[in-house]
Amino acid sequence: MSETPEETSQKSGKVEDTSEEGQAAAAQEDNAADKEQESAASTEETAEVPAEKPTKAPQKPSAAKDKPLEKMTVKELRELAKDIPGITGVHAMKKEELITEIKSAKGIKDEPVKKVSGSTRELKLQIKSLKAERQAALEAKDKKKATIFRRRISRLKKKTRKVAA
Repeated sequence: MSETPEETSQKSGKVEDTSEEGQAAAAQEDNAADKEQESAASTEETAEVPAEKPTKAPQKPSAAKDKPLEKMTVKELRELAKDIPGITGVHAMKKEELITEIKSAKGIKDEPVKKVSGSTRELKLQIKSLKAERQAALEAKDKKKATIFRRRISRLKKKTRKVAA
């Protein structure tokens, strides 16, 4: 009682087509079925990956640590100082005290502010001459030169304040 291939395919519910078109269609169906199985297997693998949680999530570096100390707020400086061992009384400190303590703890050396060259006397003499030139420009109704002289005078005044400090 040997069964023919047609009889076995009828029992299994599939009808085999012996034509070339039928064989090509069957091959495409097989490929599609294989791809579905592969994608299902890969989704199962990816579904298992999130189940394995890392023990500790990486922390993002805060923006406060990227800023220079002088630009930080007092709150940010206090948070930074709390993390440094050896600094006590953080909440009672003012901003300048916090900055000096943090710099000393981290070993950062303060760069002294460059003083403006020249004495106050020389700068004031330059200001006096510029004021005379500005007054002459105003009398000549040359507003452009007058504003230039005014700005120069202002800059020199700022320099005198820096030299005095």
